[in-house]
Amino acid sequence: MNPPHDDVLIIGGGAIGLATALALLESGRGVRVLESATVGSGASHGNCGTITPSHAPPLAAPGVVAQALRWMFTPDAPLYLKPRVDPALWRWLLHFAARCNVRDWRQSTAARSALLVDARARLADWVGRHALQCEFAEEGLDYVFRDPRRFEHYTRECDALRAFGIESQVFDGHAYERDEPAVLPGVAGAIRFPGDARLRPDRYVAELARVVREKGGVIEEQCRVDGLHSLADGIRLDTANGPRHGRDAVVALGAWTPAFVRRLGLRAPIQPGKGYSITYSRPSLVPRHAMVLKDRSVCVTVWDSGFRLGSTMEFSGHDSTLNATRLAALERGAREFLREPVGPHVQERWYGWRPMTWDDLPLLGRAPGHRHVWLAAGHGMLGISMSTATGQLMADLMTGRTPAFDPTPYRPERFA
Repeated sequence: MNPPHDDVLIIGGGAIGLATALALLESGRGVRVLESATVGSGASHGNCGTITPSHAPPLAAPGVVAQALRWMFTPDAPLYLKPRVDPALWRWLLHFAARCNVRDWRQSTAARSALLVDARARLADWVGRHALQCEFAEEGLDYVFRDPRRFEHYTRECDALRAFGIESQVFDGHAYERDEPAVLPGVAGAIRFPGDARLRPDRYVAELARVVREKGGVIEEQCRVDGLHSLADGIRLDTANGPRHGRDAVVALGAWTPAFVRRLGLRAPIQPGKGYSITYSRPSLVPRHAMVLKDRSVCVTVWDSGFRLGSTMEFSGHDSTLNATRLAALERGAREFLREPVGPHVQERWYGWRPMTWDDLPLLGRAPGHRHVWLAAGHGMLGISMSTATGQLMADLMTGRTPAFDPTPYRPERFA
């Protein structure tokens, strides 16, 4: 169980860590995944499970800063910044605000779409090839609007997304209501992204763990990593279960990455963006497609096994409270749009921290100044969506193969 030396030690057992482990195993490397709790117990667990090339546009966009300031004292707003003294957050926000312009928007959109489009195709391949039982369905995603001005704005944005290979279909309100009996009257319009998909994220992560083990990888749960030391010929980890040695280490700790890599003298400007979800037993009348209720920024996902409302973005640090006001906003938004906005029984109320970088791009590649340390973190709201492409990119970089797309935009050196 505990050999003296492993090949690759992966710190973090969420979707990113496990997808990287699987891709490395298929590339001929050995892996040991170290997870402080149980696999998929962090942000990979309770998100909405949508696979979304449609989400290529970054959060940093023209007009976002003004909107965020208007919402700052509205605790149930879709984007909420909790007022507090936090120098790291304010530095992050200054960099974020500087990118809220058309040029940087296009730059981030191009880089995000490269990851998302590759990941979408690769996910379908993995589901089929590894028989992942995760309620995966290639049925598209709908943006639904009751506000005509917001609908018109996003319709114009669709034209820009086509340049990045992201197709959409636009419906007027009456046509959409005829096609979707689950929505209430008053829809101004809808946009369908037929290339999007959905899955059940907790089952997806569990299935990744199953395949990693079947292919010879080792997963140590309840194994907290307290320190990482770069050596001439590899790395040493200090863990709750004793030392672990390896040739390489991959840090895939999501929103906990900055504190961990700071000990190595590395900067990872990631802020925890808190999201919420409520999972119910399945209502009798459910939408035919996964939805984003855009006026309220509420995501609706339906599986055979349940029904989930989720989303919101809250910058409140690592606040571990389950905020009833934020959860209520999810249900209130659903009631504006859906005939059956909630299921008969609540199965889970959840929160998790998304790892948000100010340029909306993850850090993927070798850690600056550390030959045997690699970073795979900072995927924001798109960790599940980007997981397969991230795993393959990391495996390609670590084995010296040419990646399927340009890795330059994600290099950790950009923050050095």
